[in-house]
Amino acid sequence: MAFCTGLIVANIYYCQPLVILVAKDFNLSESVAGRITYLTQIGYALGLFLLVPLGDMFERKKQILIISALAILALLVAAFSKTFFLLEIASLLIGACSIVPQLILPLAANLSSDENRGANIGVIMSGLLVGILASRAVSGTIGFWLGWRAVYFMAAGICLLLIALMAKRFPESYPSFKGRYKELMSSMFSYIKTQPVLRETSIINFLAFAIISAFWTTMVLFLANPPFNFQTLQIGLFGIAGAAGALAAPLVGKLSDGNNPRKNLMIGFILQIISIALFYFTKNHLYLFVIGIVLIDVGQQAIHVTNQTRIYTLIPEARNRLNTIFMSVSFIGASCGSALGLFLWDKGGWNLFCYGMTGIIALNTLIYKFYGNKNLNIGNASTN
Repeated sequence: MAFCTGLIVANIYYCQPLVILVAKDFNLSESVAGRITYLTQIGYALGLFLLVPLGDMFERKKQILIISALAILALLVAAFSKTFFLLEIASLLIGACSIVPQLILPLAANLSSDENRGANIGVIMSGLLVGILASRAVSGTIGFWLGWRAVYFMAAGICLLLIALMAKRFPESYPSFKGRYKELMSSMFSYIKTQPVLRETSIINFLAFAIISAFWTTMVLFLANPPFNFQTLQIGLFGIAGAAGALAAPLVGKLSDGNNPRKNLMIGFILQIISIALFYFTKNHLYLFVIGIVLIDVGQQAIHVTNQTRIYTLIPEARNRLNTIFMSVSFIGASCGSALGLFLWDKGGWNLFCYGMTGIIALNTLIYKFYGNKNLNIGNASTN
């Protein structure tokens, strides 16, 4: 599951190092070409909201295989795109059809005992993070040597192989929900009203995803311009520096199985603010930039794995729907972050970007304190 999750989630992030190549191919500015990054994330959020809840209604394995097949079609549309508008549409569809990891995670949660659920989610999240980070390095390398279209052809081939693997290895899983799709969707809004843990985790993840997505989108422009003037190949390799986050995910997962998982969130905020400070003072000192990448990814995992483990303790029979709310909000945050990062870069360059991210971290910390002061139930379900 960790292996498949990592390779499928990569579909969302292949485009980030390719922005410069796409801009040159279609004769666009880098900021305009960067739209494909947040359109992919918007598509992912739409797919989460419309498709992931079906995992509480239909057999999960079959749903995973069908959506993976649709992802192949979307990737091929991107590879054959003759206009940037068609590539934008394809990017939206790629995002919508790359929600399979969010079907695998609830499946894993259902198969896990209460004592091991956080650790197992951490293992799968480590696979997911390796996929995110490796995707940027692989995409940058292949894009440099073979062009950006080759990346999408490669991704389609990988998805085809994964379909065969998942069909053979994944267990069948039949949910208990017997109602209609309309009832399934309407039930999610009642969870938003009655579950304060779900509200807190979703809001905090919205801002955390905005930060990490803004960084990985804007860093491409930062490294492509003076004083570095790096090419796509070199930029993509920086994704490897974040691999430490993959090592942190299982550890965070184990910590999240304890009595007070919420304390991990503050650790994540502290790591994020340190990383932004390192980015601000990077100038031409790349070692500071690399250390910052490691810290921002570890901080992201501390926040995300902790929050995801917490929502899976709430209502076992509704894990797909809870995950839908949580991850939809998270990736709306990611798309907003990418757009904000590009806006800040246009208006004030790297320094303004760092100021903006610092403000978001401060806001997230205030939200964390607000919920803490309201005596939020930090570990278990709560409906007060």
